[in-house]
Amino acid sequence: MSAINRKSDKKSTLIISGVIVLAASLLFAYLMLYTAPEENIELVKIIAITDNGCIAETLDGYSVNIGDCNAKPGQYIDALVDQKVKDRAAAMNPTN
Repeated sequence: MSAINRKSDKKSTLIISGVIVLAASLLFAYLMLYTAPEENIELVKIIAITDNGCIAETLDGYSVNIGDCNAKPGQYIDALVDQKVKDRAAAMNPTN
C-alpha cells in the first residue's frame, strides 16, 4: 500500500468521525433544548383522576397530567408542571 493511499484512508476516517461527532452533538443539543422538561411548581386544580395520573388545570387554563396524586377532583394543590407542554398547547391554539 502506498503512502498516498494511507493518507487518504486516514483523511476519510477523520471526516467520517467528524460527521458522526457533529451529528451526535446536534442530537444532544436538540434533546436538551426542546424535549427535556422544564418543570415549575404551580398551583393547580384537580379536574380528574385517571389510570395515567391526575389531570389538573393550571390557573392560566391549561390541562396537564401531573402524575399520581393524593387529591380529589376540585382540590387545589401545588404540582410540578412542564412549561414546555403549555408552550406547545399555546402554539396549537393561537386564538388565546
